[in-house]
Parts: sequence; structure tokens; C-alpha cells
Amino acid sequence: MLLQERAWNSVCPLVIRLKKFYAFSLKLEEALKSLLESLTCPPYTPTQHLEREQALAKQFAEILHFTLRFDELKMRIPAIQNDFSYYRRTISRNRLNNMNLDIENEVNNEMANRMSLFYAEATPMLKTLSTATTNFVTENKTLPLENTTDCLSTMASVCKVMLETPEYTSRFNSEDTLLFCMRVMVGVIILYDHVHPNGAFNKSSKIDMKGCIKVLKDQPADNVEGLLNALKFTTKHLNDESTPKNIRTMLQ
Repeated sequence: MLLQERAWNSVCPLVIRLKKFYAFSLKLEEALKSLLESLTCPPYTPTQHLEREQALAKQFAEILHFTLRFDELKMRIPAIQNDFSYYRRTISRNRLNNMNLDIENEVNNEMANRMSLFYAEATPMLKTLSTATTNFVTENKTLPLENTTDCLSTMASVCKVMLETPEYTSRFNSEDTLLFCMRVMVGVIILYDHVHPNGAFNKSSKIDMKGCIKVLKDQPADNVEGLLNALKFTTKHLNDESTPKNIRTMLQ
């Protein structure tokens, strides 16, 4: 009983923290829809939007950067799901012999179920943004799809050019800036792949996937392993027959 009590007291603060991140993912979902609306609405083209509303584009990039960073860490910490499973088992097992369960006011059974579905995803934050982007396109039927995909492909191209051009990379103050650009590039590629009918890997794609993957592979392996895995496992069209073999080979 003493060990169970000690485990329980250790897990509860972690569950509260997991709830905060889950709640934050819902805020990100709303923020992303709002940003997409501002960056794709007529009469301006996506490029004009990105030039005119650079602060909004930066916020979009910040969200993608956080999302990829969070998911990279989550994938490395299996204890997150183990701890949460322990929490749910304990809650449902005789209310832990009448121990104080005030935490249920914070994370009740319904909330625990929603959180469980969220953390069961390999990349939960990215899944949230992919779904939000898909829903944005579906809900805005009068908005041409190209407005959204062109916005995403333009951001991917800007990041790729910055990463492959020594003149730009020499101005980066730290490795963090390099990682920021790489995460944003991978993030917009994944969103593009989810909303474009043919995906990001097709020959007709407006994203130079070969160039983007090469830019990543030119970096130290430790910095890009999570990003390459994100392209492999969280995209929708990589394994389509229309994906060129050399692209698939690059990601093996």
C-alpha cells in the first residue's frame, strides 16, 4: 500500500500536466484555423498574404515548431502513456481503497478518455493540426483549395531556400534557428500532404520534396531523425503508387 500511495502521489502531478498540454492542443487547433483564414482569404494570393502579414506567418511557424518539438519528445518518452494507464486503472479500481481522489475533479473519467485518445497517437499535436487543417478546407467550401495548399507550399519553399543557402544560414545566430526552419518546413509538408488530394510526394506537387529531404539529410543525424520519421509515419501519401521511387528510397 505504501508503494502504491507513493506511485499515486508521483503520477497525479504528471496527469495534471498532461491535461494542460491536451487543453493547449485544443487552443492550438482554434488558433491554426484562425491563422489559415487570415493567410488564405481573397483577394490576395498566398504569397501576397505571407508578405503583407509576416507576423501572422511567424505565429503559424511558431505553432508548427512547438508541435514538432512536442511530438519529438513525446515519441521518446513511453512513460507518458504508461503513467496515464496506471492513473486510469487506479481510478477505476475501488477508488484506491477510499484514498483521497480530489484529482477526479480535475481529470474525471470523460476527460481521461479524451486524453487517452490524444496521447495514444504517435504524434498527438501534429494529428490535431492535420485534422484542423483538413476541417478548415472542408468547412470553407467557397475558398479554393489552392489558397490553402499554395500557402503551405510557399512556406515550405521559403524554409528550404533558407536552409540550403549558405548566405542565409550564415546569419543564423544558433542551431535553434536551424532547427526552427527544419521543423516548420516538415510541419507544412505534412499539412499539405493531408489536405491536397494528390499529396506532397506526387510529381505534380508544388513542394520540391527531393530538395526538402536532401536539406534534412545534410544535417547531423541526431537533429533530423525525428523529422524524417515524421515524414515517414505521419504523412498520408508517401506509400501511394504515384510517389516516385527515389523519394521513397531517400526516406528509407
